Amino acid sequence: MSSTSLPPILQAHDVARQVVYGGETLTILRGVNMTVNTGETVAIVGSSGSGKSTLLGILAGLDHPSDGQVVVFGKSLSLLDEDERAKLRQRLVGFVFQSFQLLPALTALENVMLPLELAGLKGAREQAAAMLERVGLGRRLGHYPRHLSGGEQQRVALARAFVGEPKLLFADEPTGNLDADTGEQVIELLFTLNREQDTTLILVTHDAGLAGRCERILRLDAGKLSEVRHAAA
Repeated sequence: MSSTSLPPILQAHDVARQVVYGGETLTILRGVNMTVNTGETVAIVGSSGSGKSTLLGILAGLDHPSDGQVVVFGKSLSLLDEDERAKLRQRLVGFVFQSFQLLPALTALENVMLPLELAGLKGAREQAAAMLERVGLGRRLGHYPRHLSGGEQQRVALARAFVGEPKLLFADEPTGNLDADTGEQVIELLFTLNREQDTTLILVTHDAGLAGRCERILRLDAGKLSEVRHAAA
């Protein structure tokens, strides 16, 4: 459950994003403001091309706003260099991508071990194996991504995201490449792991069922963000 007695885990202040395309300046985000408290689950919805993934990348420090600032764990991302942002993500943030983003030359086990090894943590193999067992892939440790189904690849991606017990997890269309039945299984697993680790979750999705599982729903339309539903409502 969320805790409003703690400082916000994330805040966006007047975030804007423009890009130049074909000599024209396109505005993707316009003065986005949002606050996310510890333990909340938040869905960002909107039509295709509305800028949801762009906003998520900016919130996670993977992209830069044209204007405004994002504060995560009390630190303004604009005041951190790339190495400092990477270290912050490494210690405290997880990310689940629609396209899985597994390294094809690594086995399922090695993909999940990777963030632990990059962080210099001991027992990476044992922790990764235990997390893969937790997501139902204990017998697939040595399989490469090309030998796994889409649902299995997303389970590996979830295991990789959760293995470091992040405080904040971003998910970009986590069921977008899955069929309905497999997507439902992944949704259930995502929220089960989220509850177990008491992670703050921010996701973008087209899936109304997935959005409905979150405490809050925010809609991005014409670059502006508005609240659709709040748990307290």
